[in-house]
Amino acid sequence: MRFACRSIRLLGALVLGLGAPVLCLGVTPQASAAPGDVRVEKDVAYLGPERAEKGDLYLPPASDAAARYPGIVIIHGGGWSGGDKGASREQNIGTTLAQNGYVCISINYLLQPRSGPPIWPQNLHDCKVAVQWLRANADRLQIDPENIGVIGGSAGGHLAAMVGVTGPESGLDPSEPYPNISCRVQAVIDMYGPMARVDHRVRRLIGKSCEEAPELCRQITPLSHLDPADPPVLILHGTADTTVAVSDSEDFAAALQEAGVEHQLIIIPDAPHTFHLQPKQRDLRPVVLEFLNKHLKGQGN
Repeated sequence: MRFACRSIRLLGALVLGLGAPVLCLGVTPQASAAPGDVRVEKDVAYLGPERAEKGDLYLPPASDAAARYPGIVIIHGGGWSGGDKGASREQNIGTTLAQNGYVCISINYLLQPRSGPPIWPQNLHDCKVAVQWLRANADRLQIDPENIGVIGGSAGGHLAAMVGVTGPESGLDPSEPYPNISCRVQAVIDMYGPMARVDHRVRRLIGKSCEEAPELCRQITPLSHLDPADPPVLILHGTADTTVAVSDSEDFAAALQEAGVEHQLIIIPDAPHTFHLQPKQRDLRPVVLEFLNKHLKGQGN
């Protein structure tokens, strides 16, 4: 998680995409049914009652009250300025993982207005607070607080990677509402996230060009924060992606290799941008579950 002095080829082609239980945070979750008896609680106030952004919980089918499940934060895409926690990809991920013994929260986070001041790094802080919230609510949700993962697609892939590779030393951890709860994760899944090449959208996020603010540009890219202590990373990308170049993921994998971080890159022939875990080109559920089961459940090699 050091600030590596790498070439700042950031984030290109980006048209993307805690101490008290939930019921004490100002919102009564709306429960609903999902396939395979997955339980869903909608619009949970994980950021507190004053914030408009909420989360949707995906809970495994009812089981032994003594069971403990890994937790997963799901981060939607949308170019940091759009998207929603309840989109089809996020529902697919939440339902799939909950059916297989994971407690998931799919979150909305602060979005960058089309016009207005830059909000970075509040969007990242919101994602990290979601990790803390899972730990703070571990007893109610039957979560194993030592095993939390994060998954995101497109802009959500970028934010998921940032959650994984930035620690307290980065200056990017939130100062509240849970200053004493870790926002570290133990596994990261990046689905076609923008990692490497800069364009005008970065300027909108940080309010300046990279020439004007090289340190901010470095801060906002995962490649600047890698070290061997980072959690394992699974990267998924399709060759037909015309929004985020496959080379972004290849560069990310190369940087992880150089830093000594365990990782796996899977390139799916002919898959476009914004696919979920079951694109027509390949069913990715087995590889995703194998990765998460290994690193969050201690199963397999």
